[in-house]
Amino acid sequence: MLPPESDRIEYKERLTDNLEREIVAFLNNKEGGEIYIGVRNNGGIVGVEDCDAVQLNIKDRIKDKIAPSALGLYDIKCLSVNDKQIIKIIVASGSDKPYYIKSKGMSENGCFMRIGSAIQAMPERMIEELYATRVRKSLARIVSPRQKLSFGQLEIYYRAKGYTINDQFAYNLDLLTEDGKFNYVAFLCADENSVSIKFGKYASLNKCELIETKEYGYNSIIKATESILEKLNVENKNFTQITGGQRIDTPMIDERALREAVINAIVHNDYSYGNPPVFEMYPDRLEITSNGGLGYFGTEEEFFRGRSNPKNRELMRIFKDLGYVEEMGSGVQRILEKYPRSVFEFSQNYITVAFPFNRPVVESSVESSVETREETREETREEIMKLMLHNPKITTKDMAKKLHLTPKGVEWHLSNMKKAGQIKHVGSTKAGYWEVIKK
Repeated sequence: MLPPESDRIEYKERLTDNLEREIVAFLNNKEGGEIYIGVRNNGGIVGVEDCDAVQLNIKDRIKDKIAPSALGLYDIKCLSVNDKQIIKIIVASGSDKPYYIKSKGMSENGCFMRIGSAIQAMPERMIEELYATRVRKSLARIVSPRQKLSFGQLEIYYRAKGYTINDQFAYNLDLLTEDGKFNYVAFLCADENSVSIKFGKYASLNKCELIETKEYGYNSIIKATESILEKLNVENKNFTQITGGQRIDTPMIDERALREAVINAIVHNDYSYGNPPVFEMYPDRLEITSNGGLGYFGTEEEFFRGRSNPKNRELMRIFKDLGYVEEMGSGVQRILEKYPRSVFEFSQNYITVAFPFNRPVVESSVESSVETREETREETREEIMKLMLHNPKITTKDMAKKLHLTPKGVEWHLSNMKKAGQIKHVGSTKAGYWEVIKK
């Protein structure tokens, strides 16, 4: 059942000449909106002929007739309702307001806004105010620190999705500034860059006992995203419980919510200060921190309502093309299906989502944290002993490299393993080595 018309929902029985006005009004709206084509004002389903052709027509019209560029700010879907095809256009609130119809210019004849369920011409004063406060730190406007860039990895991802690559690839993806230079979006998507996503793992409930650190990046942000997702999937272990003869596997973190949180953090992160998202795993939780705070969302309530308001529309468009984003504005809602709002923490410059680890049985929080921490430590120490048995004279530095730990983290484990009587040091302090005590 479709929702009733409102300040965010518009029904159109057929595709008309005023579609651009409706889209411009939603782009200028604080929360964006949705347009359904093939639906009467009363909600009756009429349907559309040749849904695919209409979709292409709409995309061309948005690209050719609306300014500034709305690429990455809309999503078009064909839906089947009552055995008829209708079109749903999701329009996000843009960060480059005011948006306008190119042929009419940035004027009262070209700029529109949504008032209730109707659209009105935007007053000249509002146009001037919006233009004066237009966000100027868009990644598309920031010139890449490097101009010699290649996009082999990105092209491979696009070809795998069935896209045709041509000489206009960079232009079509908004990877160029107005004067034709590569912008910061291009820098993030290039085969080589200086941006890396950091992962840290701790043996303590705070940052005191760092046992593993790893960086994913210095290449296309799409490839870095794949790498961090793969790493977190490995870390997201299942707890097994046998109940009534049945085996129940419970992942530490809901897999769908985890993926959405990762993609959200990367797509909506504020890269203008050079800081990518950070992923930190503790014995009882995973914390994902992105830069930029609420930004264009304005308030926590708007954030939780799932309004699509991408900080980086160019990145959003690329992630949507490649299938990482299913529908704009749906990521937070998918997280909230499994977790309460309290997993989100907001500050002026950051948003952190902290996923508590699921447990197979009910335990007190203290007992759960201690047990989880001990499991993590024992697994690491077992791996250290395996390395020692395989290579009796392996160095601390080599152990750290193989286990993706810091040398300091390995030394902390070795010290505790020695106290526990698991290993002993043979030879001098500098030239000696560690040996497993066989029992």
